[in-house]
This record gives sequence, C-alpha cells and structure tokens, in this order.
Amino acid sequence: MNDDTKQGEIKTEEVKVDENPNAKWYVVHTYSGHENKVAVTLKQRIESEHLQEKILDVLVPTQEKIEIKSGKKVNIKEKIFPGYILVKMVLDDVSWLAVRTTQGVTSFVGMGNKPTPISEAEVATIVKFTQSEAPMYKQVFMANDTVKIVDGPFADFIGKIDSVDGEKGKVKVLVSIFGRETPVELDFLQIKKI
Repeated sequence: MNDDTKQGEIKTEEVKVDENPNAKWYVVHTYSGHENKVAVTLKQRIESEHLQEKILDVLVPTQEKIEIKSGKKVNIKEKIFPGYILVKMVLDDVSWLAVRTTQGVTSFVGMGNKPTPISEAEVATIVKFTQSEAPMYKQVFMANDTVKIVDGPFADFIGKIDSVDGEKGKVKVLVSIFGRETPVELDFLQIKKI
C-alpha cells in the first residue's frame, strides 16, 4: 500500500511482519453514529493498558461519497457498516474485556456468546472497497421518485425519475411537455424531492 491511499477517517496501520499469527479480525457492534468515537477510545485504551500485543488494529470502514447539501456537492465519508467496527486481536479474557467494556461497544458479533472471527480475505475486500478511487454519489434519488426541477430550462416542472446514474450524479426524469412524457437528463443538483 502506498502512503496516499484513503482508508477512511480512522487509518489502519501497516501490517507488521512480526505480527502475532494468532490474531484474527472480529466484528464489534457499537452504538450507531459512535463508531469513530469508539475506535479512538479503544486505541487510547490499548495504549494506556499496554495491549498492543493483543489488540493490533481497529478499523472503521468508510467510503468517500458525494452528497448534495444546500445545492452544492460536498464530499463526505460514509460508513459502510453503520454500527460496526473491525478489530484485529488475539482473543483472550483480557483483550475481550478491554474491547467489550469500552464505552459505546454493545457486543461482539458471533454465535451465542462466542465472538466469531472473519477471514483476512473478507477484511482485504472491505479495505479495497474503502479505497475505491472515484467517490460515488450518495444514493438519495430512486426510480419513480417524484421531483421538482429547480434549475435549467425545465425549472419548476414536476416529473418522475425514470433512471438514476449514481456514478455520474445524473438522473433521467420524465417530464410532461405538451401532454407527452419526455425524458430529460439532469444533474442531481438540478432536482429536489417533493
């Protein structure tokens, strides 16, 4: 990995060569919206309790998206799994207790009371997904939504969305012109839901 790859708001550390082979990735459930706060608190706890050998990494998977706010395009970091973080750790009573009693953590994901690890391949896929080059538009419009056109030659027309191109931030809206439905391609900035 090079230094300029994006890995979300919480950076993962480079994999160490002498990393503990018994460490596995676990999914930890948190209060929704508190993922970053939990990750920071857990990292501080790892430092203060000297658990670096047992808890090796904490990851909040995010992806860069473009959102339309107040008629402007804004880049945001959207959590891929709201309410969950990934923790690489050697599971024992001490590490389990350190993670489980961190403020904002509700539980480990697993069968019954036993945390179930996820594979390195799954984590690699998630990390690769978080590093996708071009940010996509946050999906706010869907086919059959009724919208009002707020900009361009069809301003103030009401129409129904026929199709959405999330990658380009474009929609095809069916507008009634002279009694016929006519498809018009518009940018996300040119319409709003009604």
